[in-house]
Amino acid sequence: MSSTNRNHRNQRNNPYVLDGLAVAFHRTAAGIAWRWRTELAILAAITAAVWRLSLLITLPWAGVVVGLVLIVVGVLPWTRRRFWCLLARHRIQRLCYEARLHTRSGRLPLVLWARPTKVGERLHVLCRAGICSEDFQAHIGELRAACYAREARVTRNPRWSHLVTIDIIRHDTLAAGNTVRSPLTAKVIPLPVRTDDGAA
Repeated sequence: MSSTNRNHRNQRNNPYVLDGLAVAFHRTAAGIAWRWRTELAILAAITAAVWRLSLLITLPWAGVVVGLVLIVVGVLPWTRRRFWCLLARHRIQRLCYEARLHTRSGRLPLVLWARPTKVGERLHVLCRAGICSEDFQAHIGELRAACYAREARVTRNPRWSHLVTIDIIRHDTLAAGNTVRSPLTAKVIPLPVRTDDGAA
């Protein structure tokens, strides 16, 4: 592969590889709490529910009731879609660490929000100074592999260039197994039958 075809933004082609050894990552309590905010909120809700139920019934029965509720909630489609959003968020954060998509001071991009879509998940990422959407574009292959996805797309906000949207594509709604019906076939209007004498 010639040097002209190599993407200089990909860290495999970084001429300053040893420079990353001196990076000291910033792991503050606020940053850790932000990255694990969903898990902390769920843990707090479960703890509060068990404590409240233990005042009404015994503690073992409170654990059984909360456990059954969690099982029922866990099989709902909405919960599964939210689980994939949570997984994609953590996998992108891990990718930023492993692929060195961070600033020289060791600050990772901030995943602001993740929501499910019809084909997968959409994540909104805040790039810190020193990172841009082109850096994510250079790691599309690593991005889709990290999220166990069919495809990944990176879009820069047209107004604020430090805001990046990452679409994780897991399902192909136009795949061969899915039939797209035409709205014209919904109503079939019978045509008049002509007789031999030409009358309808």
